[in-house]
Amino acid sequence: MIVLKFGGSSVADAACMRQVGDLVRAALPRSPLVVLSAMGKTTNGLFDAAKAAEAGDLAGAMERQKALMASHRHAAEGLFDGLVPEALDRALTELFGELELLLRGVAMLRELSPRSMDAIASLGERLSTRVFAAYMEATWVDARTVLRTDAAFGEAVPQPQAIRTLAERHLAPALAPAHAVVTQGYIGATEDGLTTTLGRGGSDYSAALFGAALGAEEVQIWTDVEGVLTCDPRIVPEALPIPDLSFAEAAELAAFGAKVLHPATIQPAVEAGIPVTVRHTQKPEGRFTTISAGVQTGRPITALASRGPVTVLTVSSSRMLAQSGFLARLFEVFGRREVSVDLVATAEVSVSLTVEADVPLKPLLQDLAAFAKVEVTEGRAIIAAVGERLRCTPGIGAQLLTALGDINVEMISMGANEINLSIVVEQSRTAEALRRMHRVLVGGIS
Repeated sequence: MIVLKFGGSSVADAACMRQVGDLVRAALPRSPLVVLSAMGKTTNGLFDAAKAAEAGDLAGAMERQKALMASHRHAAEGLFDGLVPEALDRALTELFGELELLLRGVAMLRELSPRSMDAIASLGERLSTRVFAAYMEATWVDARTVLRTDAAFGEAVPQPQAIRTLAERHLAPALAPAHAVVTQGYIGATEDGLTTTLGRGGSDYSAALFGAALGAEEVQIWTDVEGVLTCDPRIVPEALPIPDLSFAEAAELAAFGAKVLHPATIQPAVEAGIPVTVRHTQKPEGRFTTISAGVQTGRPITALASRGPVTVLTVSSSRMLAQSGFLARLFEVFGRREVSVDLVATAEVSVSLTVEADVPLKPLLQDLAAFAKVEVTEGRAIIAAVGERLRCTPGIGAQLLTALGDINVEMISMGANEINLSIVVEQSRTAEALRRMHRVLVGGIS
C-alpha cells in the first residue's frame, strides 16, 4: 500500500479536490491511504476566529465561522452538483456546531489555552476529509483514533509504538485494492482522547508516521512544485527538480532555507526504509524528487539554499590564545540566553558566528563584554552548497570563489557532516551570488 498526502493548496476548492480525486483513483490498485490538510487558508481562519473569541469579539469570531462554513459547503456543492448528500450535510453541520461551541466557550472565559486551540485547529482537517471522503465514497477514519501523542498541545510528540498498534487496529483492516481510506494530517490525540496538533509540517509528519506504522511501499507528498529544486526558482529561474536526494541533503537544505518540506517530518518513513517522493499536484506526470536514506548521487553539489538576514558576531579575546575553556564559556552565554548559533569559524584569538537577525542582542552582548570584545555585523546572509560528495571532490572551493567573482565572502564554514559548505555575504548580494554559483556548480544537473 502507499500513502498519499495532499496539502491545503491541493484541496483548496471543488476543482482542486476533483483533480486530487483523479490522482487517488489512479492509485486505487495500490490500496491508498489518503492524508489531507485543511482546505486552503482554513487553518489561518480558525486561528483568527479563536483569537477574536479570546479578545471578547464573539461577533467577529462567528463571522469567521460562517465564512468557513460557507466555503466548505460551496466546495461540497461543487463536487456534488449542488445536491450535497444528507450524511455529508449532517456531518458538516455537526462540525460547525462543535466549532461554534468552542468559540463561545473561549469568548465567555476570555482565555485561549493551547488545549482549546488544538481542538479548534483540528476542525480544518476534519472538515476537508469529510467532504473529500464523501466525494470519493471512501472510508473516513478519524486520525485521533490512531495518531497517539503526548499532551504537549500545539507541538505534540507522537508515540510510534502506540501508533503502530492503533494503525493495525483502525487503518489496516480498511485498506484494500480498489478502495481508498481518507484520514487527517496534523492532528492526533492523547491516551485520554484529548485532541492535539503536531505543529509546523504536521501533515507531512502524519503521512510519514502512518506510512512507517503500516509498512507502506512509498509515501507521496503532493504539493505545488515538481519536487525539491536545485535552488529557489524565484531567484534562479533555471533551477531544476532534483531526481534523488539523500535524507542528509534534505536536512541540510531545509536548515538553510529550502521550504518544500522539513526533513524531520518525513524521518519516520526514511528510518523505516520507505522512500518519500515530492510531487506536483498540477503536473502528476512531471518530474519529482525521491528522498531516501541511502541514495548515492555522485554529485559534488546537489543544490543551493540561502537564509537571511543573519547577524555575524566576531568575538575576540587575547585570553583565547593557548587557553582551555574559552569556547565553553562563550557558548554557555548563548545557551543561557537561548540563542541558537548557525555557523562557527575560529581563529587564534577570535570566533566568528552567525545568529538570526531578530535575537535580543543587548543582553547577549552585555554578557559577552565581561570577557571579550564583540564586533556586530548585520544585514548578512548565509548561502549553503549541499552535496553528498562535496568533501571528496577536489577544487570545489576554488570553483566556488571563482564563481562569486567580485562578491566578497566574509565567512566560510564546512558543515560538521561534511556535505555542506556555507559562506556569508552581504544580503544585498545574495541573489546574484546564488545565480553565479548555480550556473557554475549546479547548472548541468539532470
